[in-house]
Amino acid sequence: MVMQELEVLGKERTKKTYLSNGAHEPIFGVATGAMKPLAKKIKKNQPLSEQLYATGNYDAMYFAGIIADPMSMSEADFERWIDAAYFYMLSDFVVAVTLAETDIAQDVADKWISSGDELRMSAGWSCYCWLLGNRLDSEFSESKISSMLDQVKNTILDSPDRTKSAMNNFIYTVGISYLPLHDKAVETAKAVGPVEIRRDKKKSSILHAYENIQKEIERGRIGFKRKYVRC
Repeated sequence: MVMQELEVLGKERTKKTYLSNGAHEPIFGVATGAMKPLAKKIKKNQPLSEQLYATGNYDAMYFAGIIADPMSMSEADFERWIDAAYFYMLSDFVVAVTLAETDIAQDVADKWISSGDELRMSAGWSCYCWLLGNRLDSEFSESKISSMLDQVKNTILDSPDRTKSAMNNFIYTVGISYLPLHDKAVETAKAVGPVEIRRDKKKSSILHAYENIQKEIERGRIGFKRKYVRC
C-alpha cells in the first residue's frame, strides 16, 4: 500500500534530478515534502521501515528513514543500512540522519570515519554534522571535536569526493553550531581553502567553508541549533 502511494506521488522531473545525483532504478521520484502527509498518517513504524528499506527503491528507502524508530535500532541494523546505501543521498540524508537520533551515534560514526570506505566515512562525518546542529554543546568532548578538525585539515584534500564534501560540511557545522570551537573552525576553514568536488558528467563544484561561515556570522546565526534532526 505504501509503495503504491509513493508511486502515485512520483514526478518525472524529480526522478530525473535524483538520477542525475546518483540514484538508480527502482525509483519513483517523490519530493521529500510530498512524503509528509503519509508520514504523519503512519508515524514511527520500524517493521514497516525495514520492509521499505529492503526494497532498494530510493523513495521507499528515504521514506523508511522518516518513519524509522532509531532508538529501537542496533549497531548491526545501521551496518545493514549503510551497506545498502549506494549513494550519498542515502548514506548522508537517511542513514546518518537516523543514526544521529540514537545513543550510539558517536560510537558508530567514529567507526565509519576510520573505515576507509567513501560512503561510510561520508555518513560518519555527516552524522556529526546532524548531531552538532541539534544537541547541546555540553554533549560533546571539546578535545575530540578539536582533534577531528585537525584530522579534516590534514586529510580532506586527499579524501574521496563524497567524504570531502561531508568533511567540509563538518568544518562549517562546527563553525556555526559548536561555540567552544567556533574560532578554530574558522581558522581550519581558512587553512583548507576552496575544496573541489568532481561530479560525473557535471561541472566540478567548489566548496568554501570559510566563506559560508562568514555569511552565517553576518546573519547572526552563530550558535544555531535545529529543534529536530529529522524533518
